[in-house]
Amino acid sequence: MRSRRIIDWFTEYDGDMSKVITSDNELATLLSKTKRVAVVGISDKQDRPSNGVSRWLLSHSHLDLYFVNPALTTVLGKPCYPSLKDLPVDIDMVDIFRKVSDIPAVVDEAIEIGAHSIWIQLGLVDEISAERAVAAGVDVVMDLCIKVEYERLKGLISPQE
Repeated sequence: MRSRRIIDWFTEYDGDMSKVITSDNELATLLSKTKRVAVVGISDKQDRPSNGVSRWLLSHSHLDLYFVNPALTTVLGKPCYPSLKDLPVDIDMVDIFRKVSDIPAVVDEAIEIGAHSIWIQLGLVDEISAERAVAAGVDVVMDLCIKVEYERLKGLISPQE
């Protein structure tokens, strides 16, 4: 079994006591509770991971995606917003497709808008930003791909209203 870096803390999350996420069931629970996901760093280039993951999630998941990239106005037929603060809805999860040096600012903005969780994509790790998010009451998943995990755990995911 491959190593997984997932951080959680003991606080309220949608009325349930949070716990350290170490099992597939707990990761599936997080995905089940999530509805609105902001994809920060979305690209309009089809060969980029952010584009491919978003295309897959749009057609194979229950998640409502909102795109954030100040250089774009639309991507995959949906509006693209300059920042998390510009999104027209409350966001459950922020999915980060940015270089590691950009993660601290995205985490700060995710905390500011009240996101419940932050997903830092496969290959990206920022322990200091993750600790800051956890201290602010935000779940953090690092170094995993949301598409890969959603597809792998789809039998355990039960979207909640």
